[in-house]
Amino acid sequence: MADPYPIRPITADEHPFFRRVEEHAFNGGPASPAREARRSRQFEPERSLAAIDDTLPAGETMVGTTGAYSLRMTVPGATLPIAGVTDVSVLPSHRRRGVLRSLMLRQLADIAARGEEPIAALWASETPIYGRYGYGRASTSAYFRFGRGEGALAASTPTEPALTLRLAEPQAVTAELAKVYEAVLPVQPGFFARTDDWWGRVLHDEPEDRHGASPLRCLLAEDGSGVRGYALYTTTPRWDEATSLPDGSLVVRELIAADPAAGAALWHSLLTRDLVTTVTADLRSADDPVLFQLLDPRRARVQATDGVWVRIIDVAGALAGRAYSAPVDVVIEVSDKLIAGNAGRWRLHSGAGVPDASCERTELAADLALDVRELGAAYLGGTRLGTLAAAGLVTELRPGAVSRLSAAMTWDPAPWCAQIF
Repeated sequence: MADPYPIRPITADEHPFFRRVEEHAFNGGPASPAREARRSRQFEPERSLAAIDDTLPAGETMVGTTGAYSLRMTVPGATLPIAGVTDVSVLPSHRRRGVLRSLMLRQLADIAARGEEPIAALWASETPIYGRYGYGRASTSAYFRFGRGEGALAASTPTEPALTLRLAEPQAVTAELAKVYEAVLPVQPGFFARTDDWWGRVLHDEPEDRHGASPLRCLLAEDGSGVRGYALYTTTPRWDEATSLPDGSLVVRELIAADPAAGAALWHSLLTRDLVTTVTADLRSADDPVLFQLLDPRRARVQATDGVWVRIIDVAGALAGRAYSAPVDVVIEVSDKLIAGNAGRWRLHSGAGVPDASCERTELAADLALDVRELGAAYLGGTRLGTLAAAGLVTELRPGAVSRLSAAMTWDPAPWCAQIF
């Protein structure tokens, strides 16, 4: 199927036109100067793609876009280079013409041709879109909402007398925040390594973006050895005019802890603030430890949704590049209509707990069969193959094969990505 419009990478000086397409597609407006400068620094022109309609006036010819960040993400037992797909947009005037499909197919071909990244990952603007291109839902993201007095922790929650809390200006303690994040990074599937500009996105605090909220606050949990956890949050003061009762809100932007006691101390402080009637937190792990530290976990009012979606670009590289929770020796029949090199039978062999796997083509009979989408969904260890089989999306060809591979691919901790890219 021919592309409806020519597709090409753009140059750095065309970045404003690239952003124009995204603004229209996502019903947004221009970013603040500081945010736009950061976006421009992070932008990789050579990894961008734009669909061009040459019938339009100069400066308005881009009608569809996509791009990718060159990231390093933690997967079970290892860290791999990945393509962080982003900026997938089509102008409202050019929808339903095959622009998105042509961009996604070209991007998959380009990532595969680079030969450097065995997987791609993205955050989906709408969930029905990306399964068509082989992306599977690989992690779950959660939203919490607490009312006043609803954040009591159970008596069994670990505490340490030596652990203290300290308020700090976020920009002044970035190095300490990075140390905590980097301590968690090697063991948390779904986390990706952050550069200074990625930290800039975490800590962005332009006044025009606050909409009545406070400046960004930072709370540190530390002991004599250093910082062991942090919380970034904003508050919005409100009072009920009729009753003069406080009705403030606190929004947790990010909370990362290197150990259970530090996490509990941070949550306890945030959930017991004076003058605050609502505490919310987004982009949390659906298996967040705080849900098991709360006296009444129902009070978190958890709303779960999809997180990161994963697309296997190179079956052999992806499966050999991660570790497994149990020994595995299985032949997998993979279907992939878009990357021909992935299709066929693969023998996966690995011990337990260390990244020593091998994955090679084979003529042996398959033990199970699945589409590359389901393989991507299970890749980070959070979506169980057994669940996908129960949904009719994985076919077992040898009794017991699904349960054994499902157990081997499952990983602790569950995958979690705390930042949208």
